[in-house]
Amino acid sequence: MEKLINIQTELKAPKSQLNRFSNYRYRSAEDILEAVKPLLKKEGCYLNLTDEVVQIGDRYYVKATVSLVSGEKTVSSTAYAREAQVKKGMDESQITGMASSYARKYALNGLFCIDDTRDADTMDNTAPALDKLEEKVIESVKAAKTHKDLETIWSEYEEINTGKLKMALAKKSKELTKKEKENKQKEENNENQPGSLL
Repeated sequence: MEKLINIQTELKAPKSQLNRFSNYRYRSAEDILEAVKPLLKKEGCYLNLTDEVVQIGDRYYVKATVSLVSGEKTVSSTAYAREAQVKKGMDESQITGMASSYARKYALNGLFCIDDTRDADTMDNTAPALDKLEEKVIESVKAAKTHKDLETIWSEYEEINTGKLKMALAKKSKELTKKEKENKQKEENNENQPGSLL
């Protein structure tokens, strides 16, 4: 579709959002939509965005489809984003909404050929911040009291996804499992002991 080629060529979507944890800039779905609207008007097209919740295995994903419509011609792009099982400070509707925003962003990236990787200089500047965040998360893992705490930490910081963090999670999970077994054994031993007689 010639109109899509024109839009892909002219579209400039700035990275106007700031990730304060990792200190790098990124673009959101809203940034892309705001940038593309004038081009859609110019080319006489419109976008149609739809979401669908789908289950893959035991997890739920938001499937976002973005369609560029011009007369009877339609070009579509689809992307998926997984719903986090737990997200601190968010209710279920907010979790789904966040997954929808991610999925729509990547569907828009695919349709308009937007490269969303970080620039080399940005990556260099953010490396210390990422390392610092990783250390902070690992300290939280070490302080976790239950497996539920570990699940919450992983869901909140899943984007870090480093080998060092995974090793810390696995080690702590093993420690908690061992501790739970020891506590259970103690409880069973206490139950089996006869009560003292006065």
